[in-house]
Amino acid sequence: MTTIMERPTAFNVPASVELELTGKCQLSCGHCYNESGPTASHGSMTLDDWRSVISECAELGVANVQLIGGEPTAYPGWADLVDHALSVGLEVEVFSNLYHITDKGWAVLSRPGVRLGTSYYSVNAGEHDRVTNVAGSHAKTRANIVEALRLGIPIRAGIVRCHDGQLEELARQELVALGVHHITLDDARGVGRASGGQAPTTDALCGNCTRGRLAVLPDGTVAPCVIGRWLGSENVKGPGGLQGVLSSQAWATTAASIPPKRTAMGALGACTPNDSNDCDPSSTPACAPAYGIAPAPVLLGACTPNDSNDCDPSSTPACAPAYGIAPVPVLFGGCPPNDSQSCAPTETACNPAFGL
Repeated sequence: MTTIMERPTAFNVPASVELELTGKCQLSCGHCYNESGPTASHGSMTLDDWRSVISECAELGVANVQLIGGEPTAYPGWADLVDHALSVGLEVEVFSNLYHITDKGWAVLSRPGVRLGTSYYSVNAGEHDRVTNVAGSHAKTRANIVEALRLGIPIRAGIVRCHDGQLEELARQELVALGVHHITLDDARGVGRASGGQAPTTDALCGNCTRGRLAVLPDGTVAPCVIGRWLGSENVKGPGGLQGVLSSQAWATTAASIPPKRTAMGALGACTPNDSNDCDPSSTPACAPAYGIAPAPVLLGACTPNDSNDCDPSSTPACAPAYGIAPVPVLFGGCPPNDSQSCAPTETACNPAFGL
């Protein structure tokens, strides 16, 4: 890949880049967008290829990279990639199923500048295992969430609704009780195994793909995000590297093909229930506050409906200080029932306060 010596002049630099290191995973989740599993491959990107992409991300001004899969810790050299990303000034999130983390893995995840993301499906072990198709996965993931919290590793969890009757709300409550305060809730997207054999469409996307984010797939294909993988057409191993892809007409055409979605409240800018206006498992800013749309009026509750005017999975506090709006009494809609009563102005995230 070509080393970029100068920052391009007419170029939209993404804030976050998802690096899909591998399709290999211990689990075989029924909704998996890349149909990962134990027999999947690592793809054709070498360790040096990934290092070059990370270096180019830093040169272009990308803020953070997310190592994802499959299971990124199953990729040989993933720890070296974390080290390299930190060394060039990038923040790193490792999105792991937390099924198995070695002592070395914990040491890597404990380094300053590293965050951890994971998926959690139900408070009920059998239901969680039904989603992952691996017996015992719930117990291992839950135990490793507890271990991450014990070690002080910044962690967030994404809950994906995969079937009717799923106990996702109880899962959220359990995570909060354990000490996880950055939680997103989303529906399974119609891509990969969740597509039911149907061709994916842009309806499966959050509308923010290519707008501040992108993904590099295991073969080097650049896609709008890991969910919008079928829209990728060019490769970082081409002569222009990542910059060559993003400054191409093909990328501009792809970006134009993805309609930006607005929330159900439209011009009011309130976040949609559960969806966060951003596809999990991204940790990129979703609508903070809705890309220039004014926050929802106080009379509509400000922190509506599950978060605030700063939709998860943003890394910023949910409702602190509610964009200058005074707290709304709980009686009149101030952060009930899924948020705390400490919505403004506070450093406390607007995550559930149980017992209300």
